[in-house]
Amino acid sequence: MAAPGSHARRRAWPLLFLAVLMFHSLAIYLFTRGFLLTRTELDVHSHRDDRTGISPGCSSWPPPAVDRLVIVVLDALRFDFVAPSTFFQERQPWMDKLQVLQKLAADEKTSARIFKALADPPTTSLQRLKALTTGGLPTFIDVGNSFGAPAIVEDNIMHQFAKNGKRVVMMGDDTWIQLYPEHFNKSYPYPSFNVKDLDTVDNGVIEHLLPSLHKNDWDVLIAHFLGVDHAGHIFGVDSTPMIQKLEQYNRILEDVIDTLKSLSTSGGPHENTLLLVMGDHGQTLNGDHGGGTAEEVETSLFAWSPKTPPNAVLSVLGKNLCNADLHGKEVCVSTMQQLDFAVTIAALLGIPFPFGSIGHVNPELYALSAGTWDNQQIGANDCTQQNDLEAWMRRYAEALCINCWQVKRYIDRYSATSVIGFRAEDLNHVADLYSKAQANWSSVLRSTCPLETSSQDELKECANKECTSSALRLQIDAYSDFLESFAKLARSAWTEFDLWLMGIGLSIMILSEFVFLLLNIFIRFGIEFGMSKQISGSIISNDHPVSIICGLFGSSFCSDLMEIFPIISLTLVAYIILKCISYAISHRFLKYSVMSGSILSYIFIAIHWASESTLLSHTKAIRETGISLAPRLVYTIGGLSLAISAFYRLFGSTDHLKMNERITSLSAVMLCSWSPTILILLGRQGPFVALICMTIAWCIIKLQQKNQRELKLDKGIHAADSVSVTQWSFLAVCLFYLTGHWCTFDGLRYGAAFIGFDHFHIIRQGLLLSIDTFGVSHILPVLSLPFIAICWYNSASKNSKVNDATVTRLIQVWGLFAPKYVFDAIGLLLTDLLVVLASIYYS
Repeated sequence: MAAPGSHARRRAWPLLFLAVLMFHSLAIYLFTRGFLLTRTELDVHSHRDDRTGISPGCSSWPPPAVDRLVIVVLDALRFDFVAPSTFFQERQPWMDKLQVLQKLAADEKTSARIFKALADPPTTSLQRLKALTTGGLPTFIDVGNSFGAPAIVEDNIMHQFAKNGKRVVMMGDDTWIQLYPEHFNKSYPYPSFNVKDLDTVDNGVIEHLLPSLHKNDWDVLIAHFLGVDHAGHIFGVDSTPMIQKLEQYNRILEDVIDTLKSLSTSGGPHENTLLLVMGDHGQTLNGDHGGGTAEEVETSLFAWSPKTPPNAVLSVLGKNLCNADLHGKEVCVSTMQQLDFAVTIAALLGIPFPFGSIGHVNPELYALSAGTWDNQQIGANDCTQQNDLEAWMRRYAEALCINCWQVKRYIDRYSATSVIGFRAEDLNHVADLYSKAQANWSSVLRSTCPLETSSQDELKECANKECTSSALRLQIDAYSDFLESFAKLARSAWTEFDLWLMGIGLSIMILSEFVFLLLNIFIRFGIEFGMSKQISGSIISNDHPVSIICGLFGSSFCSDLMEIFPIISLTLVAYIILKCISYAISHRFLKYSVMSGSILSYIFIAIHWASESTLLSHTKAIRETGISLAPRLVYTIGGLSLAISAFYRLFGSTDHLKMNERITSLSAVMLCSWSPTILILLGRQGPFVALICMTIAWCIIKLQQKNQRELKLDKGIHAADSVSVTQWSFLAVCLFYLTGHWCTFDGLRYGAAFIGFDHFHIIRQGLLLSIDTFGVSHILPVLSLPFIAICWYNSASKNSKVNDATVTRLIQVWGLFAPKYVFDAIGLLLTDLLVVLASIYYS
C-alpha cells in the first residue's frame, strides 16, 4: 500500500493545478477587459418626425428616389469575380465568369457601375450583415441589452423598412431570419451551415426569385446565394466547382436583368427599380474569410438602374480607374466603403437613417438612380434655374445635411450613455467641423435659391452658375469632411486598449509562470520567425515533394498514392497502438474492451476513407453508409471508451498496482478513447501526423533516458525535466500548424465538423470542430504527458510522484479583432482544465 504521505501529496496536486487555473482565469479576464474592443449598442431608433436640432436647410428626410430595390447577395463574392481580368496583373481561371455584369458596365455607363466595396473586419457573414444593415462598425464585443440574443437590437434599415411601410421579401441564407425574425412580409429561408452543400440554398433562391420579380407584393427583395462561399470553403477558389457556380450565377443574373428590362417600360412595375448585386465579404484563395487581409475585405457591388439618368451623371461617377475589358470596351470601377451602404439605401428609399449609422451617403451609388436627378421638387420653390448637375448637387447636399445631423446626434447620445466614450479633444474637433459646415449651409442656400426679398446684387450673384456649382461643391466637401473625420475617429476609438488592465493581467500571468514562460517566449518567437502563412489555393511549387513525385511517375500514380498511403499509415498506427495496449494495460477486462474498441474504430475509419475513394466502385447505399455511418460509429465507440475509463477509475480497485502501472493503464485508455475520433476528423493526413507524433515522442523519451544515464539520476518518478516537457509543448504547437490549423477564424477547418453528418446542429458540430481544432495541440499532448513521463522510468518507488508542468502560451500580437488572442486564451484555459482533470484522474 502507498504511504499516507504519498496520498496527501497526490491530493495536493489537483489543488495546485486548480490554483494555476484560477490565476490564469483572472489574468485572462483582466487582460481581455483591456484588449477585446467594446462598443455600446444604443437601443434608440430614428423616426419619421424627428426634428430636434436639425438645420433649417434640411428640414426633412430625403425624398424617395427609387420605388423598388432588388438586392442579390452572392456570399463571399471576391472583387476579381466581378471586375474584368484586365484590371489584374494575371488572368486566373475564375475571372470573367460574370460576363453579364461586365457587359452592362461597359455598354450602359450612365446607369451601371462596378464598385470595389471595402468591408471592415471581422469578415464573418453574420457580422457583415449586421454592419451592412446598421451602418455601424462591428467590434469583437458589442455590449447591449440583449448581448446574448442573435436578433439585432440596434436601429437598422430592416427596422426602418418595416416601420415605414416597405414590404420586404427574403429568400436564401437563414441568417437573415436569425437577425431579423419579424421584419419580412414573406421569407423563404434555407439552412446555411452545411458547407458541403453547394446547391440547397441556391436552388431555393432560384425557385422563388424570378416568379417574385413578376409580383407587386414587395418593395425590397433580398436574394442571398451561398454556393460560392461553400465552394470556397470545401474546394478553394481555383477549383471546378467554384467556376461552375460562377457560371451558374451568370445565367441567373442574365434572367434577372432580362426580366427587369422587360418590366421597366413606362408604367411598368420596374420602371424605377434599382438592382444591386453584392458580396458581404471576400475570401482567400483557400476559401476562408473572417480576417482582414485584402482578399477578405475586398468584395464587390454592382449597381444598375433600368431607368437611365442624364449624361451629367458621368460628372459624378468620374473615371478614376478605367480599363478596357476583353472585348476592348472601356469599363470603369469605383470604390466605396460598406459602412456607407445602409445610409445610402435609406436615402434612396426615402426612409429615416438608422440611428447608429455613421456612414456617408455614397455620391456615385446615389447618382446611379435616375430618381435623384428629378428636379421637380427643386422647381417648386422660388429657386434660380439650375442645370441637371446643379439640381442633383443641391439634392445630394441636402441628403448630406440630414446625414451629418443624424451622425452628430448619435455622437452626442453615445458620448452621454456609453461605457467607453470618446476623448474630449476629439469630440471638440468633430463638433467644430459640424458647426462650420452647418453655418456655411445658409449662405449656400441663398446663392442657389434666393428669397423674394433678396437684393438685385444677390440675384445677379445667384445667376452666376459657376459660383453656384462651386458653392455646392464646397458644401458637399464640408459635410464629407465631417463624416469622414468621425468615421476615422470611431475606428480609432474602438481600437484603443486599456493598457492598465492589460498590464495587470499580463503581470499576473508572468507571476504565475517564473521559469517556463521564458522558455516559451524563445520557442514561440522561434516558431513565428520560421513559420509563414499557409500557401493559398491549390497551387504547389515546382520543388514541392508532391510535385516532384507527380512529375516523375505521372499524375495518375500520384492520385493513387494519395488514396492508398493513408490506409497503409493507418494500419501501421493501429498496430503500434494495439501493441502499446497489450503492454500498458494490466486489467484484463479493461484491456480487451479498449483493444476491441480500437480495432473496430480503425476498421470504420478505413471503411470511411474507402467509401470516399475513386479507386473502388460502390453502390449508393454502401457509399452513404461508409461516409455517414462509419464516422458516427467511431464517435460512439470513443464515447463508450471514455465512459468505461471513468467507471474503471471510480469503481475499479487500483491499490494493488504500482503507481507507474496505474498511471500507464489510465493514460493508455484515455489516449485510445480520443485518438480515433481525432484521426478521422483530421482526414487522410491523420495517420501520417500520428506517426510523426509517435516518432518524436520516442525521440524525446530516448533523449531523456540518455540524459539520465549520463547524469546517473535515480529512477524514481520525480518532477519532470523542464526541457522534455518544453519539447513536448513545442511538438504540440507544431502539430497544430502541421494539420492545417491557424490562430484565426478563417483557419478553422469547418469541413471537419461535418464528417459523418450533413445537417448542422450547433452543439454537435461545435463539439466536433473543437475536437478537431484542439485535438493534436491540447487534448492528446496533455493527456499523454503522464504516459510519456512513466516511460522515462522502468519502475517507481512508494513515495514517487509525477509533476506535470503547465503548458503556458504567451499571448502575443494583436490579431485582427483578437482571433489570435482568443485561440491562445481558450487554449491556455483548456490546457489548465485538462491538467486539473488529468491530475484528479491519474492521482
